[in-house]
Amino acid sequence: MQLTDLREILGRLDAANADDPRQEPHDGVMTPRELRFARRVEEWVVRLMPAASDELRIAARGHTLRRWMIPREKYPKTKVGYRAWRAALNSFHAEQTDAILAELGVTDAVRTHVRDLITKKDWRNDPEGRALEDGDCLAFLELKLAAYLDEWGDEKTVDILRKTLRKMTSQAIALAGDLPLDPRTKALLHQAATNQ
Repeated sequence: MQLTDLREILGRLDAANADDPRQEPHDGVMTPRELRFARRVEEWVVRLMPAASDELRIAARGHTLRRWMIPREKYPKTKVGYRAWRAALNSFHAEQTDAILAELGVTDAVRTHVRDLITKKDWRNDPEGRALEDGDCLAFLELKLAAYLDEWGDEKTVDILRKTLRKMTSQAIALAGDLPLDPRTKALLHQAATNQ
């Protein structure tokens, strides 16, 4: 895959995520939530793995593609409901990304690699899968966590953060400690990290 192809693919993924009706302020401008998140995940992936493959960069941009189309509210507010929602999302994001890659004539081998990354196939044993998980976790901590604090409460948040940190490499955990988080979020992250 050549860089011009990669730019076109990332542009198509960005265009799809730009349709997100959920807007958030970023640098004084309202920005589609999933567009900002996917771009940030890719930035983290490249920082964690400077020689990231094109497939990994595509997966980083596509791993939450059009997430707003399957809202959490469609599933019961239980652990089983959460797991069912996440499983549905993984398949959906892989299918949505694959459809764009197919339209652009991307090879089956590249499409399979991207799908495997998005669906987390053997991710714990795959350095690229680990980098994608790290990037996703770091972007979540940086961009999304604070919005859930009041809904979850401190105890639930610390439990979620412990589970998040268990998925991350030591390199990503060190980076998480340096994130410019608000004082409450930083304190909860520190509590989760010290009580693993």
